[in-house]
Amino acid sequence: MQRLYLQFYLTILVVLAVFVGAAAVLWRLADDDARTPQYFEVAAELTGALLPDPDSPIIDQQRAIEILHRKLRFDIALYRPDGSLVAMAGRPAPRFDPTRARQGWRRGSSGPNFTLQLPDGRWLVARQVRERTSPTFWITAFLALVALAVAVGAYPVVRGLGRRLERLKAGVEQFGNDLGARVKVEGRDEVAALAQSFNRSAERIEQLVAAHRMLLANCSHELRTPLARIAVAASLLGDGADSKTRASLKRDVEELDQLIEQILLASRLEALPTLEHREPVDLLALAAEEAARFDLDTTGQPVTVSGDRTLLRRLIRNLLENARRYGGDGPIEVSVTVENARAVLEVADHGPGVPAAERQRIFEPFYRLAGGSEDGRGSGLGLALVLDIARRHGGDAVCLAADGGGSRFRIDLPAAKDTR
Repeated sequence: MQRLYLQFYLTILVVLAVFVGAAAVLWRLADDDARTPQYFEVAAELTGALLPDPDSPIIDQQRAIEILHRKLRFDIALYRPDGSLVAMAGRPAPRFDPTRARQGWRRGSSGPNFTLQLPDGRWLVARQVRERTSPTFWITAFLALVALAVAVGAYPVVRGLGRRLERLKAGVEQFGNDLGARVKVEGRDEVAALAQSFNRSAERIEQLVAAHRMLLANCSHELRTPLARIAVAASLLGDGADSKTRASLKRDVEELDQLIEQILLASRLEALPTLEHREPVDLLALAAEEAARFDLDTTGQPVTVSGDRTLLRRLIRNLLENARRYGGDGPIEVSVTVENARAVLEVADHGPGVPAAERQRIFEPFYRLAGGSEDGRGSGLGLALVLDIARRHGGDAVCLAADGGGSRFRIDLPAAKDTR
C-alpha cells in the first residue's frame, strides 16, 4: 500500500513539474514572438529624435547620451555606421562590430544588451547597469511556489488515503483468521463504499459458514440415533446369526461412530480460534495411557506441556489408530523425548510407508493415499485433526520415513517452563 501512496503523490508532483515547465516555455516563446521588428523600428525612430544629428558636435552627442544614461540607468554607447565609437556613458563600451550586429535583445559576455539601429545609420547599444532578473524567471518562480503549495496541500490527502487503504488491507487479512472481523468505514468516498461492500460480503460469508457448521453438527448428531439402533439390533441378532456378519456389522458401526465423532470435533475446532482452556499435561503419561489401549509400550522421558488434555488425547489416539490401520503386522513404536525445550512425540510403524511426495498431503482433510478408498480404511480426517491440534498448541506435525521402512509421525510441542 505504501507503493500505491507513493505513486499517487509522485504522479501529482510530476504533473505539477510538467505544468510549470510547459508554462515557462510558452511564456518565453510568447514573449519572444511579441518582439517584432515593427516595435524595434518605432523605438529607433523615437531614440533618433531624442539624439542630436550625426553632424552635431561630439560634445552635444556626449551630453545627450549622458542624459539618457541618468534617466534610463543603462550603460549607453553610440556608434557610427562603420562601428567607431561616438559617445558613451557608464561602463566602457564593449567592442562593436556593425557587420554582425542585429536589432533586439541579446545576452553578451557582459550581460544583456539592447541594440538599435537609428534611421540615420548610427547604432545605439544599451546595457543594463545592474542585470535585472528576467520576467520569465519570476513567472517560473511563481508557478513553482504554486506547485509547492499544491504538493504540500496534497500530501495529507494522499497520505490519508494511503492509510485508509492500509487499514482496509489489514482488516481483510484479519478476516482470514477471524470471520467476525470487520473493517471500519471512514468517509463517504469510493474507499468507504469498498469497505461497506467488504463488510457486507464478510457478513454473508460468516453466515454461510455458520450455517454450514450448524448443518454439519446437526447431521452428525442426528446420525447417532439410527446408529445406536443399528448397534442394538446387531447385538440382538442372537447366536444363530452369522458370526462373520455380526463382526462386520459391529466394525462398520464403530467406524461410523468414530467418523461422526471426528466430524463433530473438527466442526468444534473450526468454530474456536483458540484453545478453550489449558492445563499442565504429562505427555509421556498420556501417551502411555493411550498406548496401553492398543497393548503397546511407550518409551522416553517425562515432559510437561500446556494444553487441552482431551485434544492431546485425541491427537495420540488418532496417530495410534493410523499406525494400527496402515502399519501392517510390524511393531509400533511410541516415544516421548525433549529436544531444545520442545516436547517430541513420535509414533513409528513398519508398514509400506508414505511416498515422499504425499507426506504433506496426508494431513489434508479427507485425503487418502491411493488404494485407501478402495479398501474402505479410514475417513481421511484423523491426520488432519492431528495437525490442527498440534498447531493449536503451538507445535507442528510431520511425516517422515522410519528406519527400516514404514512411516514415522513426529509431533513437536512447546514444553512447559518447569520441564527439566
